[in-house]
Amino acid sequence: MATHFRVNVIFLWLAFALSALSICRGAVSDIATQDFFNGILSAATDGCAGKTFYTYTDFINAAISFSSFGTTGTSDDNKREIAAFFANVAHETTNLCYVEEIAKSDYCSSNTQYPCASGQQYYGRGPLQLTGNGNYGAAGDYLGVDLLNNPGLVAQDDLTSWKTALWFWNVNSNCHTAITSGQGFGATIQAINGAIECNGGNTDQVNDRISRYTNYCSQFGVDPGSNLSC
Repeated sequence: MATHFRVNVIFLWLAFALSALSICRGAVSDIATQDFFNGILSAATDGCAGKTFYTYTDFINAAISFSSFGTTGTSDDNKREIAAFFANVAHETTNLCYVEEIAKSDYCSSNTQYPCASGQQYYGRGPLQLTGNGNYGAAGDYLGVDLLNNPGLVAQDDLTSWKTALWFWNVNSNCHTAITSGQGFGATIQAINGAIECNGGNTDQVNDRISRYTNYCSQFGVDPGSNLSC
């Protein structure tokens, strides 16, 4: 009887400790609230496809599928990561206005693992504008969806769209690791569009991302840290 009592006490203590840790660290929704999300969306011009496509609920549900996103490290690390993610999303989509890239093209490159499907185009779609047959194929494999043969799904299903963005952020690039390990916001710009913006000297684009990031950090009450530019 005493042994069972001790086991129960230990179990309850562990459950309490895990619950306390979760409360202390918080959830993504505690930082990126509905009001924060709406604040970005409201800046999009009327008539934008994204205004009726992107939803807060689908973002949160997608984030749950990537348990390390916005939960790694300290509370400040969490805030910086979510600020960095949305700064890049807001830049790529112009405040969640665009679902698809304006200048559409095939974006088909030689890839033996993920060869281009006949009649399909792999231009930018979704919150981080997933681009290229390699990315569509790899994201689809990870998510269990055939995006190589149906890339348009990223612009048709909002939950899938957010999942591709979070896949790119957490799995395909070093964005998650960069921002949570203290490399700075500039490393996320380098990972997303470094060849054009960082190495190509497109300072206006870089500055727009930085401006959004520092703004969101301010909203979250956290210092943006160093190494903001790439």
